[in-house]
Amino acid sequence: MKGSSLATMAWRNLWRNRRRTYITLSAIVFGVFLAVIMMAMQDRNWADMIRLAARLGAGHVTIQHPEYLDTPTLTRTVQGTDTLKRLAADDPHVIGVVERITGFTMLATARENVGAGFIAVSPEQEDDETLSLIEAIVDGEFFGSSTDGGIILGEKLASNLDVELGSKLVYTLTDKEGEIVSALARVSGIVRTGSPSVDAGICLLPIDAVREVVGFAPDEAIQIAAFVDDQRASDAAVAALGAAAPADVAVLAWHELQPDLAVFIAMKVGGAKVMMLVLAVLVAAGIFNTLFVSVMERLREFGIMLAVGFSPGQLFRLIMIESAWLAVIGLTAAAAVTIGPYLYLASTGIDISGLIPADQMEVAGVGMSTVMRVGIYGENVALIGISALVAILLSGVYPAWRAGQADPVETIRLV
Repeated sequence: MKGSSLATMAWRNLWRNRRRTYITLSAIVFGVFLAVIMMAMQDRNWADMIRLAARLGAGHVTIQHPEYLDTPTLTRTVQGTDTLKRLAADDPHVIGVVERITGFTMLATARENVGAGFIAVSPEQEDDETLSLIEAIVDGEFFGSSTDGGIILGEKLASNLDVELGSKLVYTLTDKEGEIVSALARVSGIVRTGSPSVDAGICLLPIDAVREVVGFAPDEAIQIAAFVDDQRASDAAVAALGAAAPADVAVLAWHELQPDLAVFIAMKVGGAKVMMLVLAVLVAAGIFNTLFVSVMERLREFGIMLAVGFSPGQLFRLIMIESAWLAVIGLTAAAAVTIGPYLYLASTGIDISGLIPADQMEVAGVGMSTVMRVGIYGENVALIGISALVAILLSGVYPAWRAGQADPVETIRLV
C-alpha cells in the first residue's frame, strides 16, 4: 500500500474514537504550552537580571587590573583607558563601553557617618543602557559633567545620613598611594531602585572629580565596562578581548565578577530543565497509554489486515503515521493556544508585587522585577518543539511494533 493511502487510513483511525484523540491532543497542547511559558519566564527573568547586574556593576565584560578581583583597592588600576575602550568597542558584540572608578568610601555629615560603595562615572559616556541608576533617580538630577561637585545617594543611604537635596557631606577615600583623602560634595540626586542593599549602600560620584581627589591620571581608572547585545555572547567577547588586550590587564565575564548570581541562575535553570524532563515523560506516558490501548482494542482488526495481505511493516508504519498525525495536530494546536497568552505576558506581564515583599525581590544584590514577563530564545522554542515531536513518535514505537506482531489466526478468533 502506498504511503499516501496509509496516511489517509491513519487519519481516519484517529477519529474513530474522537474522545480519546481529543484527550491525547489536550495533553500535548497543555504540555507544550506549559513548557514554552515556563522556559520563556526563565529566559526573560534571568536575561533581565543579568542585564540589570551589568548596568549596576561592571558590565557584561570587564577589563581591570589582574589583582583587583582579589584585592579591590584603588591601588589596582588600569591605564590607557582610551586605548582599552577602543579595543573593546571593536568587538562586534559590544554595544557600549564606559570607564569607571569603584570602591568604598566613608560618608560623613556633622551628625552621621556611614560607609558605602561608590561608583565614579562619566556623565558624557553613561546613559540608561549602561547605568541603571540613572533611570532610578527620583529626586534631583544626574551630574552635569565629570567634574561636577555633586554626589547621588541611594534613598535609604540618604535617610541614614539624614541629608536631602542640597545638603553637604564629606566623602573619604584611600588614594592610589594608600593615603587617606577627603573631599566635599553636595547632594544632587536621590535614587530608589527597590533593592535594599543598593538603596542603602551605593552612591555615585563624577569620575574626574574622584580622579583629582585620589591622584589618578586622566586616562586611569579601575574598570572598563563593556556591554554586549546578548549576555550569551559575554564569553565570546571575553575570549576575543583577552587575546587582544595587553598582558597587564585581566578581561572577565559578568559571572566571574558576580559568582553568587551566576550560581543562583545556574541552579534555577537546572531545576527548570528537570521539571521540563518530568513534564515530557508524563506527556509521553499519556500518549503511549492512548496508542497502546488503541492497538490492543484493534488486534482483531490487525489480524484480518494481515490475513488479506498487509505486512507487519505496513502495520508498524500505520501506527507510526498515527503518532505523526498526533504530533502535527498537537503541535499546531499548541502553537495556536500559546501565542496569545505569550504575547500578553511578553508585553504586559503579571504584577507579583502583592505576593512577595520588596525586600525579598533581590538576589546577590540585584533586584528582581515585580512584574513577571516572558521572552524565549529561538533555540529554546526549537528545542521544545523537537523534544515534543520525538517524545510523541517514540511513544508510538512499541504500540506500532506490537501491532506488527499480531498473529492473524489468534487475533481473528477474538470477539
